[in-house]
Amino acid sequence: MQLKIAELKDIDNILKLHAKYQLATIAQDDKKDGFVTTGFSEEELTSIIEEEQGIFIALEEDRVLGYVMSASWQFWSKWPMFVHMMKDLPKLNYLGQTLTKDNSYQYGPVCIDKSVRGSGLLEKLFDFALESMSKRYPILVTFVNVINERSYAAHKRKLGLDVIQEFEFNNNRYYEMVFDTSKRVLKK
Repeated sequence: MQLKIAELKDIDNILKLHAKYQLATIAQDDKKDGFVTTGFSEEELTSIIEEEQGIFIALEEDRVLGYVMSASWQFWSKWPMFVHMMKDLPKLNYLGQTLTKDNSYQYGPVCIDKSVRGSGLLEKLFDFALESMSKRYPILVTFVNVINERSYAAHKRKLGLDVIQEFEFNNNRYYEMVFDTSKRVLKK
C-alpha cells in the first residue's frame, strides 16, 4: 500500500470512498461503524489539493482505501461549521498558548474503508499527514460528532487526541479535539 499526498488524478477515487461513508449517502448498516459529516464536490477537492496539498491518501493499485484531509482555517472558512469553530479559537488554550488561525489547522475529515479498519492504516495515515502539516502548524484541531462513537474512540484511544471542549452546532453536539503536531503516534 502506498501513502501519498493526493493529486488531481486521485479525485474520482477519493470521491468513491467518500460517498460510501458520508452521512448523506452511507448505507444505514454502516453508519454505526462511523461516518463522515462533511460533503465535498470535485471542485472543493481540486481546491484543497491545489491550494493546500491537504489530502493524504492510502492507495492500493488505484483504489483509495483511506484519506485524511488537513488544511488552513482560511481554506475551511467557506463552511459554516468551521466559521463557528474559528470564532471559539481565541477562547481555547493548548500547549500554553491561545489557539489562533495561524498556530492551528483543521484536521479531517478522515475516512478508512471498512475492509482495512483495525489494520493500523489510520495511525499510518495520521502520522503521514502530521509529518507534512507539522512543518506549518504546531497544533491540530478537529471535531467529532458525539454520536460517532467509533471515530471518537479512534481519535482518543488510538491517536491520543485531547478533548478541549464540547460544542453545539446545527442541533448536533461535537467534541472539539486537539493534538501537539510535534508528537508522533507511531514510533519511528
